[in-house]
Amino acid sequence: MKFKLNKYILEDIENKDQPSEFINFDEHSVFVLRLPFINDEKVDIASYAFYIKDKKVFIFNRKKEDFDELGSFEDLHKYLDVRIDKVLTKLSKLHIEIAKIEDNIYDGNYKNMKNWLLLKKDLGIIERLIAHADIAFDRFLKKYKEEIDEFAFNDLKEHLNRILRLSIAGSEKLDYIYQFYRGEVDKKMNNVMFVLTILSAIFMPLTLVTGFFGMNTGGLPFVNDEMGTIKVIILTLIFEVPFVYYIFKIAKFDKIG
Repeated sequence: MKFKLNKYILEDIENKDQPSEFINFDEHSVFVLRLPFINDEKVDIASYAFYIKDKKVFIFNRKKEDFDELGSFEDLHKYLDVRIDKVLTKLSKLHIEIAKIEDNIYDGNYKNMKNWLLLKKDLGIIERLIAHADIAFDRFLKKYKEEIDEFAFNDLKEHLNRILRLSIAGSEKLDYIYQFYRGEVDKKMNNVMFVLTILSAIFMPLTLVTGFFGMNTGGLPFVNDEMGTIKVIILTLIFEVPFVYYIFKIAKFDKIG
């Protein structure tokens, strides 16, 4: 069932990566929809191309590289309705997964964060494809509003808008969750740095005193003093206590700030 089409239009139809678009001619039109395709709970991408003439709809068969008759506008509605409903169902499941991650992360459980990137990827695919499809669908409705069941196709339009809103909302929620997660990770890292700072404050004066009195040179104080060790310990404590206290105050201030 070959149709006489402009070679550039035919290239767009055959191109699986062609974004959604509606191209209107005097006697016919070409409607390309690139939509999310739910395959075994995974979000893939499917490209559909329709040729519309005299109220008949033909769908491009990529295996045959030719058009098959799909039927009337009602058949087109049924064909799209099934696929769009599957995307809505999948989107609902994605939002449930996002809610689980959010609940767990507030409880300090980060094990589900490994799914964050997969969810972000799926939502990104859905949002990108539906944004283009929504524009093309608008142009289709304006062209054939007198020939289609307006209520039925407006319902499809509403589903596309809902998918777009939900995908954007889900993506924004994931961004917020990641910011909260990074904040908690940074807080833990700050706690680690706080402990390391205190340990450094404790051992730095000890290292200084040990290094000084461990030098293999003459003239060191307390070398011939029977109370030399005790005096060195007392001197170390006198130097250590205010130093540790000062570092502790600084580290605690930084941790709170």
